[in-house]
This record gives sequence, structure tokens and C-alpha cells, in this order.
Amino acid sequence: MPAVSNVAVVGAGVSGLAAAIRLARAGIAVDLIEAQPELTALGSGISLQANALQAFAALGAWEDVAAAGYPFDGLVLRAPGPDAPVIARRAEGSAPVAGMPSAMGMPRPALARILFEHATAAGVRARFDVRATGVREGQGVVTLESETGDVGTYDLVIGADGLHSAIRASLGITTGPEPTGMGIWRAFVSRPAEVETTELYYGGPAYIAGYTPTGVDSMYAFLVFDAERHFDLPAAEGAAYMRERSRAYGGPWDSIRADLDSGDALVNYTWFTRHVVPAPWNRGRTVIIGDAAHSCPPTIAQGAAQALEDALVLTDLVVEATEITSELWDEFHRRRVARATAVVDASVQLAEWQRDGEDHSAEMPRLIAELGERLARPL
Repeated sequence: MPAVSNVAVVGAGVSGLAAAIRLARAGIAVDLIEAQPELTALGSGISLQANALQAFAALGAWEDVAAAGYPFDGLVLRAPGPDAPVIARRAEGSAPVAGMPSAMGMPRPALARILFEHATAAGVRARFDVRATGVREGQGVVTLESETGDVGTYDLVIGADGLHSAIRASLGITTGPEPTGMGIWRAFVSRPAEVETTELYYGGPAYIAGYTPTGVDSMYAFLVFDAERHFDLPAAEGAAYMRERSRAYGGPWDSIRADLDSGDALVNYTWFTRHVVPAPWNRGRTVIIGDAAHSCPPTIAQGAAQALEDALVLTDLVVEATEITSELWDEFHRRRVARATAVVDASVQLAEWQRDGEDHSAEMPRLIAELGERLARPL
């Protein structure tokens, strides 16, 4: 019998949904607590590496995810300029398993919908519009608190409530996301037929310009600059900003600008952040995972993958254990903290190299290759 019989998972993001699916399929009663009034997924598209795709396979969701996205292998590098010549093609991310691609892109809302459908099919009870604020632990159980009173009492509470986690704060953990000094514009646009994989441009006015296909007819484009305060910019002004700041990039960017001109492109802006909560990530029977525990710039596209790995390792340990012990938590932290830290450190290092204006053309591939080797190892 598993160590727990009922669990609250706070947050309906990637890590929370993955944890809820695995626990419910093991026969554990799961309440999924979400502050928003309905399922939401901010942003335009998401890039997923091989270890994320393997996690979807472990969740039994791979076929649905693959059908809703755009799987591909490799990475294309282009030079700035009106012709946007291809200067390199190379493998991307950690090594794929047989029969699966090395990467894929997909719309974030589609990923959220698929995982939520798998969660409800497994028996997860979703409770929306409930803003969790903290926990009280006593006599081997945890009471989850909200703005309107106690939500319920559980054997385990999993805080998967994102960058600004209320559960993390309630545990007295002071480590949280810090800006790295870079910001990213993203736009959901149509996919030109020539774009079949992620393509990146280094040089020109942006630190990085690029795009990733997310479906037969769609992709998301992005531009990375120094962080500025554009969070309240109206959508039309955001599209105009991207259009003007991308004029140094030709090739498929001409099609992207046409979509930005049409006024139909979905545009959003966020800052890059970094943090890793040092072990332990739990306090008693409450634990944080995903963005609540760590965040990094998307320079290696590992944010979702690391959140999924947190959920898989945690739920494997909980389901296989007969009681919640210090040894369980030690094993969880052994398998997750160093790996997540390596991803954050490498992602931040790549971003810093892009900002400092020096030539790191020899160091960058080596760093990516070393991390890829590490991520290819079993969890």
C-alpha cells in the first residue's frame, strides 16, 4: 500500500498535473487545487527536449502530446541579414530514445489541456478558483489553508504553484526567483513550410532571435533583449515592437512580420529568472516542485522538462514507499537537486555569455554537450 491515501496538489501547471496523474493512477485520492477560475496556460508555445518527451511517455500521454505538437530532430543556426543564410545544422538537446524525436514544439494551452484530460480520466478532482495560502501540519497530516478557510486535510501536500509560490513562502523558504537582466518577446504565428525545426539567429540587435514550430500551421517566434518593463504594453504595441526590432532578420522572419502586421498574432513578454531552492524542498509532509523549487532562462529549453522530472521522481518514491520517512526525502533530494542545479547553472551561464559581448563560440557547444550527457542519464 502506498505511503499516502490522499494528496493535495497545488497548481495546475506541468509539474502539478504530472504529479496528480501518477498519484491518481496508483489509486491515491488527489485534489488538484488551482487559484485560477479555469484551466489557463500563459504564453504562446513551448519547446520540449527529449527528457520531457520521455516523461510524457511515462505519463501515458505521449501519443496525444505528439499529435497536438510538432516533433522534430536537430537545430538550425542562421546568420542575421536579409537573406538569413543557414550557417549550421546540429543535434539538439539530450539523446532521444528509439522511436522518439529529439525535440518538439507545441502550443502551451494544448499541452495543459491534454495533461488535464489525463488527470481527470485518472480520477483527479479539480478544484478551481481556490487560492491556497499555506499549510498546518500535525499528527501525521497536513491541513491546506486558503483565503476563504481550510481546504482539507491530507497525507501530503505538493506545492507546484509556480514562480511566486504561496506554499514555498508558507514553509519559510526565502529563496525565490531573481531577474537575470534579460527579457523575451514571444508571438504565436503561422509556420512557413521551410521551418521544420527550431532555428536560432545569434547577432544583430537581439541576443537571440528564433522560432520553433508548434504544429502543421503554427509556430512561436521569440526575441531576447535586455530586460525592460513592457508587461502592460497593449497587444498591438507589443506586435509593433517585435516587428520593428526584428527587421535585421530575414528569411522566415519576413513571414513572421506579416503576421505581426495583421494584428492577429498573440504576443507576450516575460523576464528570465533564476533560482534553485537548496535542499530540502520539503518541510515535513509538504514539498515544492517545478517552478516553485527552481527556474532558469529558456536558453536550453529545460524548464518544463525539469518540472516533469521532479513530479516523476517524487511520485515514484511516494507510491513505492509504505510510509513517509526522512530516507524518502533524502532520496528525492539526491536525485533532483544536483540535476536541477546543473540545468539552472548552465542555462544562466549561456545567457550571461550572450550578454557579455565576448566570443564564446568554443565554450557554448561544450557546455551544452556536457549537460546533454548528464540529462541522458537515468533519473
